[in-house]
Amino acid sequence: MACGPDPAVNLERQLALAGRAMKGGARIFCTQELFRSQYFCQVEDHRFFALAESIPGPSTDAFAKLARKHNAVVVASLFEKRASGLYHNTAVVIEADGSIMGIYRKMHIPDDPLFYEKFYFTPGDTGFRAWKTSQGTIGVLVCWDQWFPEGARLTALQGAEFLFYPTAIGWHPRERKQYGKAQHDSWELIQRSHAVANGCYVCVANRTGHERILDAKGKPVNKDGLQFWGQSFVASPDGQIVKRAAIDREQMMLVDCDLDQVEFSRTHWPFLRDRRIDAYGDLTRRFTD
Repeated sequence: MACGPDPAVNLERQLALAGRAMKGGARIFCTQELFRSQYFCQVEDHRFFALAESIPGPSTDAFAKLARKHNAVVVASLFEKRASGLYHNTAVVIEADGSIMGIYRKMHIPDDPLFYEKFYFTPGDTGFRAWKTSQGTIGVLVCWDQWFPEGARLTALQGAEFLFYPTAIGWHPRERKQYGKAQHDSWELIQRSHAVANGCYVCVANRTGHERILDAKGKPVNKDGLQFWGQSFVASPDGQIVKRAAIDREQMMLVDCDLDQVEFSRTHWPFLRDRRIDAYGDLTRRFTD
């Protein structure tokens, strides 16, 4: 979905897309990262803390109603206000009966040009989590988490059959010609590898559109903005792309996932069985000499 400056409009549009997916048969629906607003982390501006909401709150209430209506599970990415001065980039898992099963707070927080998330978000303290929902066992991580194999593995070890990654990633327009293809290919490749290494489905919901954030006077903070590259995708447990969305337009993807493929992958490629957990202690160190 492409996002505009009005959070209420973004919520209504996201609910409409979700409803359309569920009417089409979707039993698990995942939003893109921070769907209620434009990607405000392009700039460090205290104004944008006003976009945060509590959990439970208005967005979870709306999605709970939709989940109950269609008997579907929802993964919704929200800007969470946990307390005054304490904010997280949070994904909430809503069961098909409308109850909140739990939350995941983004663990890895980037600080790169136009991705100034450390200004807004406290690193997550939930750890990596998976939930046994009525529609399968799902794990949820968020955007920058997708580059780290440790997060995917620790979530899969809890039985996750699906890894969902709500995402907001795009090109710096001036860099696209030189680096764009390599950047996108690397992003997709690392996540397809999570599917292979853990024998599970990987489902990535990215935003699309070209976003320029305006300052308090209505002028663009950065004339180039970010061009989100869309291309949401689902990879099967063998790492193959089941379906990929377009680059430059909104698209609701409905994808059938066969859980027998998860069992087949984990028994025929038994990476979980053959792990040498006695030899991995240095993973908890920042660097080894």
